[in-house]
Amino acid sequence: MRYQISGKQIKIGLSLRNYVKAELDPIIAKYAERPTDATLIFSKNASEFACEATIHLSTGLNVQAKAHNHEIYTAFDLCCDKMEKQLRRYKRRLKDHHRSRAVPVEHSEASSYILASESGDEKSEPDSLQPIIVAEMETRIPSLSVGEAVMQMQLAQAPVLVFMNDGKKSLNVVYRRDDGNIGWIDP
Repeated sequence: MRYQISGKQIKIGLSLRNYVKAELDPIIAKYAERPTDATLIFSKNASEFACEATIHLSTGLNVQAKAHNHEIYTAFDLCCDKMEKQLRRYKRRLKDHHRSRAVPVEHSEASSYILASESGDEKSEPDSLQPIIVAEMETRIPSLSVGEAVMQMQLAQAPVLVFMNDGKKSLNVVYRRDDGNIGWIDP
């Protein structure tokens, strides 16, 4: 498995890299079949360290976790615990997903835009109804079943997931509702 361990405005030493690999390898081997790569980003905000981890599985699904603490090793340990809990919770479904799917998840290409937020006084009229585009990037839309989409959204801890429905070959959306349930939009 490939590791990409980096820091935002902090240097990551060899001992932390070795610690991350030593702690993450047994967890991934226990719960995930054939992971492809892991990305870990450490950052510091005032006196607190943050650890963001993403593991890409061979099935095309991603597992993400994030944690904060005043010690960098403890931040990683908390992040690792969250990831292990997610993988343990979805282990059976991940293995069933891998067994039922002969090829990895297919992805469609799409454009993604970041729009400028409204600024200034909310009572004033905007100059035009056209939003200001701050950034444009390419994004990938996975081709999943509804159950796989819900699992992917929960593993990635995302509030919403746009996906191509395997059954109907149409664009669908799953999202987390305010009441804690999952909503599904099937046009």
